[in-house]
Amino acid sequence: MILAANSFLDFLIDQFVHTSLIEWLAVITGFICIYLAAKESIWNWPVSLISVMAYGFLFYKEAMYGDMTLQIYFLFTGFYGWYFWLNKKTETQKPITLLSNKGWLITIASIAVLSLFLGWFMAKYTNSTVPYADGFCTSVSFVAQILLTRKVLQNWLLWVFVDICYIPLFIYKHLNLSAVLYFVLIAIAYKGYLDWKKTYREQIN
Repeated sequence: MILAANSFLDFLIDQFVHTSLIEWLAVITGFICIYLAAKESIWNWPVSLISVMAYGFLFYKEAMYGDMTLQIYFLFTGFYGWYFWLNKKTETQKPITLLSNKGWLITIASIAVLSLFLGWFMAKYTNSTVPYADGFCTSVSFVAQILLTRKVLQNWLLWVFVDICYIPLFIYKHLNLSAVLYFVLIAIAYKGYLDWKKTYREQIN
C-alpha cells in the first residue's frame, strides 16, 4: 500500500516537472482569475486575458481546436466583461440577476446545438482526437462565460459542471496540471455560486 502511494506520488511529481511553462502560466493565472471573479473583483478580467492567451497557445499545441477557439472568444468577452462591470448603472456594484425558466431552456438548447456542430466540424475538418468532448466542453464554457459577463447567478453552476467534465479530458490529453487546477476550480466555482447567491438575496431585501 505504501509502495503504491509512493509510486503514485512519484508519478505526479514527474508529471509536474515535465509540465511546460506555458501551462504553468495558464494554470496560475486561471486560478487567480476564477478566485477574483468569485469575489466579484473587477481585476478578474485583466488577469483572465493573460490566462486565455496562454491556454490558447497550449490548446493549439494539443490539437484541442474547440478550446483554442474558445480562448479567442474569452479574450473578447474579457474586454467586454471588464467594460460592463466598469460601467455601473448605480453607485453600487452591478446587480446579480437570475436565469428564468425560459433562459434555462435557451441555455440548454444552445449548448446542445453548438456541441453537435463543433463536434461534427472538428471530427470532419481537423486532426482532433477528442472532437465531441472538446466541442461539448467548449459549448458549455461559451454559454457560461456569457452569463458571467452579465452577472447571472447560475453561471457558476455551469462552471462547476464543465470543470468536472474537463478533468478526464485533460488527463486523457496529459495536461495533468490543468486537471488538478480544474479539480480545485470546482470548489471555487461552487463557493462563487454560494457567495453570489447570498449577495443576490441581500439585493432583494
